[in-house]
Order: sequence, then structure tokens, then C-alpha cells
Amino acid sequence: RLSFAALNLIFPLIMILGSVGFMLGTGGNAVVSKTLGEGDKIKANKIFSMLVYVTVIIGIVLAILGIIFTPTIAKWFISAEKEMSVAEREETVGYCVVYGRIILMALPAFMLQNLFQGFFVTAEKPRLGLFVIVVAGLTNIFLDWLFVGIFSWGLVGAATATALSQMVGGVVPIFYFGRNNDSLLKLGKTEYDGKILLKVCFNGSSELLSNVSASFVTILYNAQLMRFAGVDGVSAYGIIMYASFTFAAIFIGYAIGSAPIVGYNYGAQNHSELKNVFKKSMISTFCFGLIMTALAFTIANALAYVFVGYDEGLRELTAHGFRIYSFSFLICGVNIFASSFFTALGNGFVSAIISSSRILFQMITVLILPIFFMLEGIWVAVTLAEILAAVLACVFLFANRKKYNYA
Repeated sequence: RLSFAALNLIFPLIMILGSVGFMLGTGGNAVVSKTLGEGDKIKANKIFSMLVYVTVIIGIVLAILGIIFTPTIAKWFISAEKEMSVAEREETVGYCVVYGRIILMALPAFMLQNLFQGFFVTAEKPRLGLFVIVVAGLTNIFLDWLFVGIFSWGLVGAATATALSQMVGGVVPIFYFGRNNDSLLKLGKTEYDGKILLKVCFNGSSELLSNVSASFVTILYNAQLMRFAGVDGVSAYGIIMYASFTFAAIFIGYAIGSAPIVGYNYGAQNHSELKNVFKKSMISTFCFGLIMTALAFTIANALAYVFVGYDEGLRELTAHGFRIYSFSFLICGVNIFASSFFTALGNGFVSAIISSSRILFQMITVLILPIFFMLEGIWVAVTLAEILAAVLACVFLFANRKKYNYA
């Protein structure tokens, strides 16, 4: 259980550093898609190539810094957990350092993986993008089985499996785009354009802000769970978060996949198709939410058993928490799509407001609700936060419908 707690404690650091890839990917996709829509393929490829090279450089620098400072950061995270014994703290810090350093070695690849997924759609190769991400996922599953189940490497094996799978997801696209291909995009010579890079960063700032803020929310959740449920609460939350990432990945994948289409049609001033994409996306997102909520609620007990079946109390705590948490899937897809939609339209400001509101509302609810509802309030906090953010997102969608002609 301490290893699960350690993963959840160090995970925010990895996501904060890796969020730069999300920023360059989403912001860059909007710019490249719009440029292609305007008919300038040469310029689009130069921007694409520049973003890939910049991502690699930033990834290497952040990985080195992260590896150096992981012990210090891990101790800082643990210092806030007053309920842990000295022995538990030392053991947990050790787990954090081992897992964090192995994962950070693959940080550049992780950032590239996040960058490339949207660009596969822009390049009109969405199936190839899906294939790469599926192969990366299957690689992780197979290596987890091999390293943890067969070789009994424990936490080191799990971290190594994740790192290698990220390398598959990040490096394979380089070989594809780096050679002659029949897509719209190709890696090649480029020119550094600070103005374009700044525009990309600003346009993708909502995704950066969202991921960084979400990491701080995780830290806040950990502190509250330590207060109301101890180490078991942090372990349960870690399992719930990993499961929720899988569910949320469907929404994120759809948002990333639809963004280039939105950006292209907006750049080409094809308003009828833009309206069609918006309408179908809103309906699809809500339907996905219904299905995933029902599925998550149904498999909560089985999921908890897979991870912590050895501890009956922790299993029940995890299953109960995940059932309550699952209702957030009804709403979160709308918010994720709305933020990505405005990014694709080139309105990074509104996108950032929607993304940051999700995080801000979570911070508020996770601090206030436990005062009245104790541990139950922590599990409910995310659903209430998503509802409040959805109201705000709908206001922006309604207010900007005529400006961008999507409704």
C-alpha cells in the first residue's frame, strides 16, 4: 500500500513536467491546422518540425532537472503527511525516488507522445495514431506482466514498463514523420520562429494550466485524504486516479482528434461543417459520459480487487470511492471538449478559463465539502466541481456561437 501511495505522491511532478508536451501539442495543432486550411503546406511543415525539435530539447532539460531534484521534491511531498510514521516516510520516499527517476528518463518520449497524437489527425492519419497509442498501451501491459509478474521486479519493473511504453509512443512517430510519407506533415529543416512559438504556447496554455493545476489538486487531495483516511486513503485515491485516467483518455482522445478538424474548417471558413462537427461532438461526448459512468460504477469492486484484493478494508474503500467518483464522467467530457474546441478556434483565453475553472472548483470543493461530509465529501468534490465548470463552459459556448459560427 505504501508503493501505491508513493506513486500517487510523485505522480504530480511527472505530470507537471510532461504538461509542456500537451501545451505544444494542442497549441501547435491549432496553428498548423489553420495554416493547412489556408493552403500553406510548406509553412505548416516548418512549424510542425520546429515544435518537434523544441519538444525534444525541453524534454531533455526537464528530465535532467527532475532526476536531480526528485529526492528533495519527494521529501517535500512527504513532509506534509503528518500521520505517517518515520519508517513509513523513509520507505515511501525511497519508492518515490525509484519510480520518479525511471519514469523521468523517458520524459522526452512522453512529451513527444502527447505532441504527436493530435498531429496524426492533422496529417490525416488518425488510424496510425490510434495504432501507435494502442501498441504503446499493449507494450506497457505486456512488460508489466513480464517485469512484475514473471521477474518479480516490483516497483522498478512497473516503472520500467511504463517508461519503455512511453518510448514506443514517442519515438515511433519520429521514424514515420521523418521519412517520406503520404501524409500532410513531414519532419524536415525548419527555422526558429519565436513569434509562432509564443503563439503556440499561449494557445496551448489552457492545457498546460490544466495539467499543472490538476497536479496541485492531486497534492491537495492527498493532504485531505491523509487527514480523513490516512495512508489507505491516499492509496485508494491513487488507484481511482489511474482508473479515471483511462476513462478520461477517451474524452481527451476525442478532443485531440476533433481539434484539427475544427481548426481546419475554421481556417477554411467552412461554417456548415464546423456546425456539424460541434453538434455531433456535443452529443457524442454526453453519450460517452453515460456509458462510462455506468461502466465505472459496475466494475468498481472488480477493479479494486485487482489492485488491492489482498487488503479487504482498502479494497472496500477503493470500490466505494470509485463508485462515487464515477459520476464525474457524466460531465467532464463536455468540459474537456469545450476547452479543446476553443483552443482549436484559436481562443486560448476562453479555453484557459474553462480548464482552470475545473481545477479551481475542485480546490474549493475538496476543501469545503469534507468539513460537512468528512471522507464522503472528498469523493463527491470532483463531480460537483465538474458540474460548476460545465455551467461556465455552456455560458461561453452560447456567448461565442455567432462569433465563430458553430451553432
